[in-house]
Amino acid sequence: MRAVGVVEYGGPEALREVDVAREALGDGQVRVRVLAAAVNPTDTLVVNGSRTDADRAAGVADVPGMDVGGEVVEVGPGTDTDLAPGERVMAVVVPSGEHGAYRDEVVLPVGSVVRAPAGTSHAEASTLPMNGLTARLTLEALDLAPGQVLAVTGAAGAYGGYLVQLAKADGITVVADAAEKDEGLVRSFGADHVVRRGDDVAERIRVLFPDGVDALADGAVQGDKVTAAVKDGGGVATVRFWEGDGTRGLRFHPIRVREGAERRDLLERLREQAESGEVALRVADVLPAAHAGEAHERLAAGGVRGRMVLDFS
Repeated sequence: MRAVGVVEYGGPEALREVDVAREALGDGQVRVRVLAAAVNPTDTLVVNGSRTDADRAAGVADVPGMDVGGEVVEVGPGTDTDLAPGERVMAVVVPSGEHGAYRDEVVLPVGSVVRAPAGTSHAEASTLPMNGLTARLTLEALDLAPGQVLAVTGAAGAYGGYLVQLAKADGITVVADAAEKDEGLVRSFGADHVVRRGDDVAERIRVLFPDGVDALADGAVQGDKVTAAVKDGGGVATVRFWEGDGTRGLRFHPIRVREGAERRDLLERLREQAESGEVALRVADVLPAAHAGEAHERLAAGGVRGRMVLDFS
């Protein structure tokens, strides 16, 4: 079976097509034909070896990818689901070794697979699961009430963009950062206030909210450079496991999407919100799977808005 992965860690040039074994299908699992796989920054951590959790045997590939758009091939025995072979689905993958989204087929827990939003292409559907789920887990952790204020850094990115849209749908007031060229894009997500991004973003937010915002989601991974924007005792959601230092009573919530990868309830809610138009799906470009290295090069160069998607069809 075809996959795209690395047998030696490195940069985008290390990605290549490899042969992998077909995965066994068990109880509570679904086999999915991968037709599209979104390319995310977290995928680069598999490629460069930062995310490896064990020594690999010589010649065994590490396959990246956490987002799938595709079709159900087969449902495992005893699996409680209304999904049937041939249905269009989107899914979250927790990569490990050869088990990643960049392959022709992948076997997943049924809780990680839901129907794709009606009217979307496989590429569009593949951009939603992982980043959308991360955004939903963020809002769940911060537990803000309608009318409270959330600051979002990295708002032009996939996670930040979904978070702005989902927060607004929940009735939350959003202040988001943006480079000058991205201000229109971030405003289109529904942000109530847009401030210029940068190391001084906390000061800019405090101009608008002198007492500080109720919570912050740090999609730009700026750490303690931005926590000054949050009022004493407020919440801070982080996406690279940073747990803060607890100063001023701030409550830190490292968001680990792997731990919520089988939250089918949240994935179903994302599907509904995509169908209703509350969430807009953004595809930057679609490339053949064999051009994964090019996709990673463009991601590393920066400035990509929306997701690069690999076509496995």
